[in-house]
Amino acid sequence: MEDKIKLEELRILEETYKGAMPELKFNSPFELLVAVILSAQCTDKRVNEVTQTLFPLADTPKKILALGMEKLQEIIKPCGFFRTKAEHIAGTSKILLDEYGGEVPTDFDELVKLPGVGRKTANVVMSVAFKKPAIAVDTHVFRLANRLKLAEGKTPLEVELGLQKIIPREKWSDAHHWLIWHGRNICKARKANCGDCPLNKICPYLGNRD
Repeated sequence: MEDKIKLEELRILEETYKGAMPELKFNSPFELLVAVILSAQCTDKRVNEVTQTLFPLADTPKKILALGMEKLQEIIKPCGFFRTKAEHIAGTSKILLDEYGGEVPTDFDELVKLPGVGRKTANVVMSVAFKKPAIAVDTHVFRLANRLKLAEGKTPLEVELGLQKIIPREKWSDAHHWLIWHGRNICKARKANCGDCPLNKICPYLGNRD
């Protein structure tokens, strides 16, 4: 019975958010990688504003390094944690040039070796840039997976593995976007808009809110 509810939740989410796309704007796997690194603890809207300035100046690893650390920090400062993010972007750019011919690797295990690239970032790049099935667990996906009891876990990895079990592999990437958009628009962290939620008739979270 529990799995039936999960599958119905997923069906409704798919129907509601079918065709949902990433909000980050990019024109290459490298631009996406940089944008996702910048998105840590920052809104996609702010990242897009910053990359509108950054990418016309530096949209390749070589151009990032030519830009210089001081200029890079200055441009990405609005994203927060700009010193650390600049180090990660510059460090990643150097490795891509030295070891991958300036190209972003298409292998997950190679991606997570890059500075500032964890499972979430690697999964986004695998899914969005390279069209490979992946579920990136950001704060929205983590929150909703637990609230909806789709995949309960204390860590993003536990949630990722749990979602992989309940969601068909061919829908992993799409489901990632369903959950993100639902988390941004309806099932928000501080105040979930349960009255307008398409899941409110079956949601296990409704009526059990703090």
